[in-house]
Amino acid sequence: MNKIKIAIVGIGNCASSLIQGIHYYDGKNPSDAIGLMHWEIGGYKPSDIEVVAAFDVDARKVGKTIDEAIFAKPNCTTVFQEDIPKYDVKVSMGHVLDGVAEHMSNYDDDYTFVVSDEDPVDVVEVLKESGAEILVNYLPVGSEEAARYYAQCALDAGIAYVNCMPVFIVSDPEWDAKFREKGIPIVGDDIKAQIGATITHRTLASLFMDRGVKLDRTYQLNTGGNTDFLNMLNRTRLDSKKESKTEAVQSVLKERMDDRYIHIGPSDYVPWQNDNKLCFLRMEGRTFGDVPMNIELRLSVEDSPNSAGCVIDAVRCCKIGLERGVGGQLTSISSYTMKHPPVQYADDEAYENVEKFIHGELER
Repeated sequence: MNKIKIAIVGIGNCASSLIQGIHYYDGKNPSDAIGLMHWEIGGYKPSDIEVVAAFDVDARKVGKTIDEAIFAKPNCTTVFQEDIPKYDVKVSMGHVLDGVAEHMSNYDDDYTFVVSDEDPVDVVEVLKESGAEILVNYLPVGSEEAARYYAQCALDAGIAYVNCMPVFIVSDPEWDAKFREKGIPIVGDDIKAQIGATITHRTLASLFMDRGVKLDRTYQLNTGGNTDFLNMLNRTRLDSKKESKTEAVQSVLKERMDDRYIHIGPSDYVPWQNDNKLCFLRMEGRTFGDVPMNIELRLSVEDSPNSAGCVIDAVRCCKIGLERGVGGQLTSISSYTMKHPPVQYADDEAYENVEKFIHGELER
């Protein structure tokens, strides 16, 4: 099989987990490949993904080879694959735009971004020269301008786009039309975790509905200590993130909840948690005879590997879309792996659609 050549913008914890995973599963077989939703997609295993270009703005990563950059500060995720081969590819200086919130400069360098003083590269030129087929967007939450800039770069370079953060590009009909016209597939928006706060909340909300329980009130509060949570202390950057997470739960309910009674969103930054994410979930409802009940749940996950398990499937499905000449939104894998896809399906239906897409029974 040929390699799936990808470029990554944002060499943070999520990129680190993805790249570690590519090498972790190399040489394994289906029986010992723990943690994958699909061992093989379209003939491609995780180790068939190759990173051929990378962009960041942090001085500790720009100019470093990828194997060095993924372990540089402020990255703090679990290292589950120490043995990473030496890469020839170096991290290029990207465009800052709105990618770095002002308040980030108030924190110690070990926990925040240190913006390089190098000049940004010509992103489209680097993408073309690298031979990248797919650009994976791992920009910080709130990077609205930057996310659209890199989407346009992917379009100009003629490559696919996997949008892992909550800026609504793939779910925007105008962007869909642009990529569809060029015959280039896109997957997004806002990556789910394999077993994270959103998928757990959705599953419990569906359970309430299926069992005839009226959901009256619910909240989901999350804490973490990575740069994502530090970045999100600026609440003005959270509009799309909050909408994305809330809509993921609202979409499985027969009747939308009043905004007063559903609160979903990041809660606070706790530095010593590093990449560990804690979710505190409460759901209040009424069962038979209007009798009240409630569920409280505490979920602890390592945030970045949790999302990489979904990205590794999104990338491989995107490659299938490229091979089949499908342009625009890939609604099946987007619904399965993203919080704010173009079309929201129930999780079991989304899974079935992905299986049909992989086997050529569904166009997108």
